[in-house]
Amino acid sequence: MEASKIATPVSACFRWPVRVYYEDTDGGGVVYHANYLKFMERARTEWLRYLGFEQTELRQTLGVLFVVRGLHMQYRRPALFNDELVVETRLRKMGRSLLAFEQIILRNGDEQTEQITEAVVEVVCVETGQFKPATIPDSIRNVIKMMEPA
Repeated sequence: MEASKIATPVSACFRWPVRVYYEDTDGGGVVYHANYLKFMERARTEWLRYLGFEQTELRQTLGVLFVVRGLHMQYRRPALFNDELVVETRLRKMGRSLLAFEQIILRNGDEQTEQITEAVVEVVCVETGQFKPATIPDSIRNVIKMMEPA
């Protein structure tokens, strides 16, 4: 299914659905802590795709990659096998080579929405050959600037 059909941008918030599979959990049926990072990575990839940029094309045509430079994460509640989650992604800051995201993982229950995890993820644009910081290409920067502020 296309990202544009199941992901919803609201203001500057991009929402990406995630289902918890058995393979995502530990022996207790709780999502293993590192898998939340995978869910967030997928959401950032789909955010880029929604904006019209494929990471393979960025590497091949523009010679850049986006890599995680740092993150701060808080775990609030456990996610469990078969949960339907939503990863909300908001761009909070754009620098010359830096994109700083706020990402929140939510579970929508019958009675209320629960916040599972929250993180601030710093991503930097780098040259593909030497992994040195690179200026975010104007083509990407211009699309991001058209978004409503978060």
